[in-house]
Amino acid sequence: MFRRILIANRGEIAIRVMRTAREMGIESVAVYSDFDRTALHTRLADDAVCLGGSLPSESYLDMDKVLDAAKRTGAEAIHPGYGFLAENAEFARRVVAAGLTWIGPPPSAIESMGDKITSRRLMEEAGVPCVPGLNDPVDDAEAAVTAAKGIGYPVALKASAGGGGKGIRIVHEPSEMKSAFRTASGEAQAAFGDGRLYLERYLETPRHVEIQVLFDTHGNGVHLGERDCTVQRRHQKLIEEAPSPVVDAELRARMGEVALAAGRAVGYVGAGTVEFLWEERDGKPEFFFLEMNTRLQVEHPVTELVIGCDLVRDQLRVAAGEELGYRQDRLAPRGHAIEVRINAEDPSNGFVPSTGTIRNLRWPGGPGVRIDSGLYRGMEVGLNYDPMLAKVIVWASSRDAAIVRMRRALQELNVGGVRTSAPAALAVLDDPRFQEGRFDTHILESIDIKGHSGAEVQAAAIAAALHRWTNARRRSLVGREGDRTAWTRRGRDRADAWAAHRSAAQGGPLA
Repeated sequence: MFRRILIANRGEIAIRVMRTAREMGIESVAVYSDFDRTALHTRLADDAVCLGGSLPSESYLDMDKVLDAAKRTGAEAIHPGYGFLAENAEFARRVVAAGLTWIGPPPSAIESMGDKITSRRLMEEAGVPCVPGLNDPVDDAEAAVTAAKGIGYPVALKASAGGGGKGIRIVHEPSEMKSAFRTASGEAQAAFGDGRLYLERYLETPRHVEIQVLFDTHGNGVHLGERDCTVQRRHQKLIEEAPSPVVDAELRARMGEVALAAGRAVGYVGAGTVEFLWEERDGKPEFFFLEMNTRLQVEHPVTELVIGCDLVRDQLRVAAGEELGYRQDRLAPRGHAIEVRINAEDPSNGFVPSTGTIRNLRWPGGPGVRIDSGLYRGMEVGLNYDPMLAKVIVWASSRDAAIVRMRRALQELNVGGVRTSAPAALAVLDDPRFQEGRFDTHILESIDIKGHSGAEVQAAAIAAALHRWTNARRRSLVGREGDRTAWTRRGRDRADAWAAHRSAAQGGPLA
């Protein structure tokens, strides 16, 4: 096993990897930008190296700086987390060439699955069902119109090198193609340095269901069931859960075998996720290959909670050459888990980014609640990095109980100083369609987020703040006067405080 690893990432995922590494007796090296000089992940690591700069291109995306940091600190392996260089085949090759261990799949697998056109071809050859579409890029809008005739409208224009919802446009008729093509290609070029586009049939009411897979270097592979990531906004996930409310044991086994076939087709090693679009036609479920994420997923905790595993530990074990040691017949989900991403966005104002200083912070607790976060009081939230601040994850014995628990957890949550996406998640949890499990990827668009002001969240935050204030006030008075008579005489102060609470709960600002 490794003695020391470098984590080429920041925030909550860097901390997540560090915690498992520490439990395994492995030292962690953090890297950080000038902006992240006081970040929590830099303080929790055994060693930390400043990469300089404040932009990702000047720090976390600079391969030379990251590799130099690993060399100077004596790291034996590099864990990329997710985002930044996690799915960069060139970086993976350079890590291996430097004599270090890459904690991830082979560079060839990253490359094959990173190009959507190449991956479609490979999947079709492996017998994996794909959404009807093209296996070659289209050169221009006119060629796209011609191709769309054979596929049937609506179609999805998608970036060949895409991911994360970038470089995608939906086209409902030929007259929309020119503008959509120009926009999608430009976005893909800016995001990935590759403006090539291809076409797929657009499924109008799909669900997003993905399968977690694990492979070792000894030829063993297992799947760990599915996650339902259907609640999205512009292809960005907000709520994830496991298991999916529309997948039974038989379908799970079938999708799992297809996902394993997809991984074997590219010689996969480590943890990966095969994403599918799921749709019901004539009462029968159909699923189609969407893409494979060649890294750990943001939503991996829900799988860990229902399967009872540690996917980071598995990544480290596999990278060190160990066998998986899992039996497929013992990997059935137990109970239900839900994850909500807490983003620095204002859902009542079109999800525009929210920036500022974290002035107050209270996490939910209690049985079955897990928090993955890099947040701390005094932290500056800017625009240079991904808006996700934290993840709230819950587990319960049933889906209904998990929904209730998540609602309670979000009502306890208080992040003061910036707006967050928590009210939007609460609005979804309150929607009967979500509660009954009958929704698709458009559910968030159909909910009036502005009408769901998050008053319960505000009231809970204010009540908790007042509780702390009154307790502190009581201790102060008792300590000063030696008895409780002073506290009794402060009844008017307490009444005034609760009057202020009622006023704020009826429309006052967030704490």
